[in-house]
Amino acid sequence: MYAEILTIGDEILIGQIVDTNSAFIASELHKIGVSVFQITSVQDNREHILKALEEAESRADIVIMTGGLGPTKDDITKHTLSEYLGDELREDPEVLRHVENLFNTYISTPISDLNRRQALVPSRAEVLPNAHGTAPGMWMKGRKGILVSLPGVPFEMKALFSDHVVPRIIAGFDRPVLMHHTLITYGLGESAIADRLEAWEDALPPHIRLAYLPNLGKVRLRVSARGRDLKAVQAELGRYVGELREQLRDILFGEEDGETLEATLGKLFTARQATLATAESFTGGAIAAQLTSVPGASAYFRGSVVSYATSVKSGVLGVPEDLIDAHSVVSREVAAAMAEGARRVLGADFAVATTGNAGPDKGESDAPVGTVVIAVSGPGGTRAEEFTMGNHRERIVRKSVHKAFEMLREEIIKF
Repeated sequence: MYAEILTIGDEILIGQIVDTNSAFIASELHKIGVSVFQITSVQDNREHILKALEEAESRADIVIMTGGLGPTKDDITKHTLSEYLGDELREDPEVLRHVENLFNTYISTPISDLNRRQALVPSRAEVLPNAHGTAPGMWMKGRKGILVSLPGVPFEMKALFSDHVVPRIIAGFDRPVLMHHTLITYGLGESAIADRLEAWEDALPPHIRLAYLPNLGKVRLRVSARGRDLKAVQAELGRYVGELREQLRDILFGEEDGETLEATLGKLFTARQATLATAESFTGGAIAAQLTSVPGASAYFRGSVVSYATSVKSGVLGVPEDLIDAHSVVSREVAAAMAEGARRVLGADFAVATTGNAGPDKGESDAPVGTVVIAVSGPGGTRAEEFTMGNHRERIVRKSVHKAFEMLREEIIKF
């Protein structure tokens, strides 16, 4: 089964916003065995949308559109869909009541006729109720397959897709079983791993695939299995993942089934009933932000001290000034003291600390740009390591966050 994703809006094509909707939809479709044939972005232009719809329907069983459903004149998706299907817009009373209730409950400005126009939908469309906004989703029979139209606001789109679109696809289409499992490695590059796995990979059957996903000092290896029988696919995937695990045992960091590193850490801390704090300098709270993006993080995450200034390292975390004078702010000694201070101040079982020079200037340390030190302190002691992360500021921060997660995992599994 094939799907196409069609994003509508000039703001995408001029680079004003990044199209994260397509990435989410493609990922969710992959999980239920639907292959995405193509992703297309088009202008808020009638002729362009009509042509894109016709071409997409010629290739795919289902076309999923996002964007162009607002109440203003430049949002023309509903009108163009009606023209494409030879349909007409009608007012849906349930949608109208929902829009009016949103304004009465949450919005201080009076509702206008323009807002009420959100209740207009093609007459043959099945309305997908949008609990978080005024623009409803729509499920329609197209000329050849199924057309789905969703609002472009990401959190609205995600809820509609997960709650309404995915269940309809599962119920209405015959799909293969598609499963995958991901191993995470550190310490060896993509090409070196590929050389090691060449014979094993060449022997894989056509329905088992290996994908390399390198990023920021790590390589993720995704094994995918496709078939018609769920139990058979599960068993075969497990066998090949086991073989791969043995081949990579010396560089294996962890495993994930589509979850982030911070989610994996969250499970480890929750299972061990351990708590965590952070003390961040050049990462500026990035580690804490990713940790708290995981639902339920409050069960194990105590808090963070963003000690960007040297005075905060001393005054809040209690790092001795003579230690800083002797070793500089970018040193193993200071990073260790920061982590120990965060544990003490925030009352956590574990703490991770970062200090370094992300550039473009050297700042308060003579350490070259790209020099970072990461420390983890826990019941078993404190460990600090120095790394060189290149010369691109954003990349230095991102690589350091991932390295901090790697070190945290190594320590928490000992607990």
